[in-house]
Amino acid sequence: MFFLDVSLFVDSALIFVLAFLIDAIFGEYPDCIHPTIGIGKIIIYLKPKLKSPNPKIEKANGVFLAVIIMLIVALPVFVLLFWLRLCLGLWGQVAYIIVGAILFKATFAAKGMGKYTKPISAALKKNDLAEARKWLPYIVRRDPNSLDEKHILSAAVESIAESTTDGITAPFFFFAIFGVPGAFAYRVINTLDSMVGYKNPENRNIGWFSAKLDTITNYIPARLTAYFMVAAAYLLRENWSESWRILQRDKSKTASPNAGWTISAMAGALDTQLEKQGYYALGDDHGITPEHIDRSLRIMWITAILFGAIIVFPVLALRIYIV
Repeated sequence: MFFLDVSLFVDSALIFVLAFLIDAIFGEYPDCIHPTIGIGKIIIYLKPKLKSPNPKIEKANGVFLAVIIMLIVALPVFVLLFWLRLCLGLWGQVAYIIVGAILFKATFAAKGMGKYTKPISAALKKNDLAEARKWLPYIVRRDPNSLDEKHILSAAVESIAESTTDGITAPFFFFAIFGVPGAFAYRVINTLDSMVGYKNPENRNIGWFSAKLDTITNYIPARLTAYFMVAAAYLLRENWSESWRILQRDKSKTASPNAGWTISAMAGALDTQLEKQGYYALGDDHGITPEHIDRSLRIMWITAILFGAIIVFPVLALRIYIV
């Protein structure tokens, strides 16, 4: 059993490294085969069928919505990988690693953040505000036409900071504990939150459970990620001491109990202010330029690498004694 568990550690570590390389080299999968798009379609299909004029029934249906979609998505992943690894011998184990990496990659996106934020940086370096506004809806829900250059840049950097958790390190965290199916379960929760986790009349009841789950599942990853951002700032010779100071001062200024951690750490590291008008302003206003997007992407990458090295691999190793 001990050697089987060591083998599981090696296989899981290889899945993680291979998935990370796939993302770094190729980026996001096409929409036509991306599992997150499929998750969204399932949500769109089930949501109207579970709506109810009775708030209590609709809240109960909100629990069902989250649980059933997690099972629909994560259970087949578990069955497939279990079958490959334990039922097909050596070649099955090789297939387990390759298929596991291909599937795990779909749960996180590091290179994808650059795909949508670098064009904003490039456009604003040319003083092309209209072009920058065209790219903004890909990463935030704010009305781009209402934002000036400063707040377009802020929105882009905020998105990179927040997505470092829900787009990278949180899937890493749940992969480390529960494997590829755990990462998929997290991706379901995060997708549900982005689609139904709003306190408006349409989603208040059907999405309440998804919103709570998202807050709970991001609680530890967000805090760990913020601290690794401070470390990344140090390694990149950014303002790590200001990152720490602003993190401690401003982390609780957002409505979300999690988002403020990474946004404030990023604001301090870049020695700038990140502001969502009418909601929050984190950091001190020393100006913001298109280069802040490029610098924030570097912090994001180093944070992801540190999280993998210091959290993912040790947790995978600890599973030897638990499984």
